[in-house]
Amino acid sequence: MKNIKLIIASDSVGETAELVTKACVSQFKQFNHHVETIRVPYIETIQNVDDVINLAKEQQTIVVYTLVKPEIRAYMQSELALNNIQNVDIMGPLMNILQDVLKEVPLNEPGMVHKLDEEYFKKIEAIEFAVKYDDGKDPRGLPIADIVLIGVSRTSKTPLSQYLAHKRYKVMNVPLVPEVDPPEMLFNIDPKKCIALKIDPNKLNAIRKERLVQLGLSNDANYARDQRILEELEYFEEIVSRIGCQVIDVSNKAIEETANEIINIIENQSN
Repeated sequence: MKNIKLIIASDSVGETAELVTKACVSQFKQFNHHVETIRVPYIETIQNVDDVINLAKEQQTIVVYTLVKPEIRAYMQSELALNNIQNVDIMGPLMNILQDVLKEVPLNEPGMVHKLDEEYFKKIEAIEFAVKYDDGKDPRGLPIADIVLIGVSRTSKTPLSQYLAHKRYKVMNVPLVPEVDPPEMLFNIDPKKCIALKIDPNKLNAIRKERLVQLGLSNDANYARDQRILEELEYFEEIVSRIGCQVIDVSNKAIEETANEIINIIENQSN
């Protein structure tokens, strides 16, 4: 059995280098070899590099490293060459190629992958929030939501909530129905984060009739009647007046267009 030692050196936590190393090692018959990895994270100074070099000489290891700061990477390369230590620079060669192709200087900031991961998890959290608090299911979502959408049925509240969630906004939507009082908490939240979705009655009539047909129901149900729609829209105006929130007309807008308008409103109010 042959013993192999590797140092995983990184200016972040070292996960990238370790994953690549494990992927390579997995291609060999591991039961014939004993592979030991030593992770050395957060290499930020010349002294840190010297420590890695000394450890590599002492343990007779291969050094696998991911260093994005040019001066630290250059020093590591020179010291490894000077001491004849076998090594692999995982990120350096590709970063050099990308810099030439893109004609752009890299950020040279350690840990960017983890920052991207944080953004990903924020998006997942926002999506889960939108599902949990869809259609006014739980009023406890109102004070913790980034955006609250209100409107009558078929004003695209749910698809808008999901679209905005992919932009990492926690969105709750509340349907307005004359026979059902909205949660009292709706009138206590900051009106700046509340957006009311207005729609032309004729457009709403056409949308609701199409929806009824899709459900296999008669399109002359009360849900799509002109009088019912006017009653709902009058109730909508009453609630909007009480809250004092911004209103967006969604009659002839695509989801993306409405979402961008909402984002602009929210962002401008927070500045």
